[in-house]
Amino acid sequence: MPQQYEDYWKITLEYSNINGERFIGTLELIVDFINKNKRKPYTKPLFKKLQKEVNEKYPKRDMASVRKSINQFVKLGFVNYQLKSYHEDAHHFLEAKTNRRRKSVFSKIVYTNSSFNRSVTIDSKKQELNFLIKTLEEVGKLTKEDISALMITDIDKVPKGYLTKEELTEAREKAKKIKFIKRKYNQAGHFHTILMRLDDLTFVKNILLFEDDAQDQFREYLAEIRHIRDPYLYRIYKNQLKEESSEKLGETKCMLENLDYPSLVASHIKPFIISSKKEAYDPENGLLLSRNMDVLFDLGFISFKNNGGILLSDELSEELKEYLNPYNLNQIFLTTKRIKYLKYHRSKVFKGS
Repeated sequence: MPQQYEDYWKITLEYSNINGERFIGTLELIVDFINKNKRKPYTKPLFKKLQKEVNEKYPKRDMASVRKSINQFVKLGFVNYQLKSYHEDAHHFLEAKTNRRRKSVFSKIVYTNSSFNRSVTIDSKKQELNFLIKTLEEVGKLTKEDISALMITDIDKVPKGYLTKEELTEAREKAKKIKFIKRKYNQAGHFHTILMRLDDLTFVKNILLFEDDAQDQFREYLAEIRHIRDPYLYRIYKNQLKEESSEKLGETKCMLENLDYPSLVASHIKPFIISSKKEAYDPENGLLLSRNMDVLFDLGFISFKNNGGILLSDELSEELKEYLNPYNLNQIFLTTKRIKYLKYHRSKVFKGS
């Protein structure tokens, strides 16, 4: 096979769950190892010593798999060439209290320091993910074929740091001609997994977009997905929230603003689309909110502490934060079960640290 076919972004992922024990635990072992040996020059025996420590904690079928589990952190930017150091935010990743916070730190590290052809023994300064993000900003959206086309692009030959639509079309034709996706299916799959772990990116119909663009371009499609629900059960769910509001506030009002709007929304705390059927129609997995508050809550711009205190995303303007800051969720609505749902919202939905 011609060598040029194999000149592509080589992505390794031994562990795909960045919140899993093995991903976090292996990184912790590497960071501790670097701290203990930072004054020692890199040698093959030193690397073998690290491999042994990792294998003792997380045994593999062979040492090649152990090296792969270590090299994934070098490729992703957590650890630098020859184990000389680790990213300054690696500790923040390890210390993250929530998956949401961990995802944010992961995104920063990968964007600023990843290089997919780098390993413990091979250095590379190419920042392929940075190149992809800038291309996405230029063209607006990337299909599965576009992403594979980028994977065969030598970014050193593109000094402006991104591809235009015309250049992407040419690269796509080249990838199709050499059957890149078919031959490098696992590599393409690993890359998609990484992209799904990044902040502010989303796949809709196998198209990669920034989340704001996805809301604009696929609003009806996303709404359709979110509202595949039993109409009658949903009516009961909303009526139960209205009854709860009326019983506790004297009349049916927004549970946050304490105002009797003519129209209120039964807003899910744990999103409907990922709730079980029992959770989807559980009134304690809901808040009765005004339309404006529902949008902010649904998109994760606001959330609530266990005592009802409002949490505001840094993505909101200072003017809006000043307006929202006095609001708190009345503690009469904070049942034990609702607090558990709110914990999920803070961890998975809220766009905050």
